[in-house]
Amino acid sequence: MASREELSGFLAAVERRAFKQAVFALRDDESALDAVQDAMMKLAEKYADRPAEEFPMLFQRILQNVIRDMFRRRKVRSTWTTLLSSFTGADEDDDYDPLDNMVIDEPSELGRTPEQNLEQSEVMALIEREISRLPARQREAFLMRYWEELDIAETAAVMGCSEGSVKTHCSRATHALAAALKLRGIKL
Repeated sequence: MASREELSGFLAAVERRAFKQAVFALRDDESALDAVQDAMMKLAEKYADRPAEEFPMLFQRILQNVIRDMFRRRKVRSTWTTLLSSFTGADEDDDYDPLDNMVIDEPSELGRTPEQNLEQSEVMALIEREISRLPARQREAFLMRYWEELDIAETAAVMGCSEGSVKTHCSRATHALAAALKLRGIKL
């Protein structure tokens, strides 16, 4: 059984990565914050008595379910909004993309020059943009494997698919990202 400190430490450690993961999936900062908060609350309310080793996989599963629920709600809301907007005739501008306004992590204290920090920020923004363009399942597998560092079995359990599917999604995602970055002259 995990202690309160272990649970707090886990949530503090996973917060930023979970937010980025949710932003990639939902493409909206506020919705992403809501998703992460919901996932954290559910983990704390329902699974705080579990061993700390189970938190990463449980949290990923909860976060993915919260994101899927948000997609379902959006779909229903979109259906009703579309139906109702045909009665009003009002146009709304939905071109706003929160990823364009996302603040990149602050420069590290590794002694880089401002130009190097700028270059790294631009590369990171480009990588994030390319990740957001991946198909949903590839992006989900890629983020869990390489950002959350879940192993293949854990990723498969969270995604509800086979380990072979996880490998396929990850392989396609890395090839797609490498090709996209190569087109822009970036070699990692």
